[in-house]
Amino acid sequence: MLNNTKQILDKYNLRLDKNKSQNYLIDNNKLNLILENANIQPDETILEIGAGIGTLTIPMAKKAGKVIAIEKDSNIVKVLKQRIKDENIENIEVINEDALKIEYPSFDKVVSNLPYQISSPVTFKLLKYPFKKAILMYQLEFAKRMQAKPGTKEYSRLTVALYFRADIHIIDIVPPNAFIPQPKVKSAIIELIPQDCEEPTKIFEDTTRALFQHRNKKVKKALIQSAHELKRDKKELKKKLNDVDDEILERKVFTLTPEEILLLSKKLEAIL
Repeated sequence: MLNNTKQILDKYNLRLDKNKSQNYLIDNNKLNLILENANIQPDETILEIGAGIGTLTIPMAKKAGKVIAIEKDSNIVKVLKQRIKDENIENIEVINEDALKIEYPSFDKVVSNLPYQISSPVTFKLLKYPFKKAILMYQLEFAKRMQAKPGTKEYSRLTVALYFRADIHIIDIVPPNAFIPQPKVKSAIIELIPQDCEEPTKIFEDTTRALFQHRNKKVKKALIQSAHELKRDKKELKKKLNDVDDEILERKVFTLTPEEILLLSKKLEAIL
């Protein structure tokens, strides 16, 4: 697979840009693991973001009803289209656009080696659409933060923001030498299954953002120091919090569970 990828890049004189997260998977075992966990069915439409030269696209098309392949780089899109033509594949729709700036057609599953620099915004954008599940590649540290536990160093605003929206677990860790060019970090294949939940309220999102700007401080101090995130004056917020009798205000931010943060946001909504 390494030689095949190099041959394609050399044939079309393509130079990959690591600054654009153009790191192509060359490990067949990891590719097969992604396809196996995606469990693609003949009647399913698969969305792929960052399709590249078709490393995942083409084998997925042989299993799926349709593959929607989004790729921003016009030069790479030319190569992808030529490969699709050469293999006489008719069930791939190639979209040469920025995945963050377009609406997605209807799809059943998402399977992608995501461009790492857009990991967060594209994940939250995907969760606005209905789909069965996603098998995605992220930087390992990002993947750990996605499904971290309270009290751990990886626990973050990202963890809380995703907690009610999706079930997430790491399938496998992928070393840098599984890609060309090699990234400087390890990667992870994750499974993400969307969960039915109410759209998070603005106060919950504001509270989470305010808290995690000061994750190692006590909740009360963190909220006061981030009063601007709650659209409040610091002195005004401090006075209101002084009237609240709740032990949660004396806890460290990184120890709060997502459920406790949700409850706290509702209490703040009541007093603000």
